[in-house]
Amino acid sequence: MIRNIDISNKEMAQSVLNVQIPSYQVEAQLINFFDLPPLGENIENLQQSGENFFGYYINDELAGVISYKIEDKTLDIHRLMVAPDHFRKGIGRILLQFIEKVENHIHEIIVSTGANNTPAKNLYIDQGFSEIGKMEVSKGLFMSNFKKKMKEI
Repeated sequence: MIRNIDISNKEMAQSVLNVQIPSYQVEAQLINFFDLPPLGENIENLQQSGENFFGYYINDELAGVISYKIEDKTLDIHRLMVAPDHFRKGIGRILLQFIEKVENHIHEIIVSTGANNTPAKNLYIDQGFSEIGKMEVSKGLFMSNFKKKMKEI
């Protein structure tokens, strides 16, 4: 079941962190870069992010999270994470599809992931995203950028 997450609630923010930290630790290993910014975040960072958060729950356990901002009809995914115990269950795909339905007024979706994060890259490509470029955002940290057109502008 997917529910809106009230990130202003400390317990909810902590539950997001409880998914975020182990999820990004796996990504850090995949891309061989261990200083990912999400690994250093705390409750206050999440609460001040200005992002919209939705969570995928299994028996009241938060198993996956998606967060985003919308600007000028572009939905920018800031986080898409799944608890490692729930990898390979389709949760990331379900969250992406949910956001597309909920935010059906947008023209495009953009997202970035580690250039060597093959599982995430495959997910985005499978969901109709196109890779639009790569860039080095920090010494040794390369990101792949993706875009999906939703409506003609």
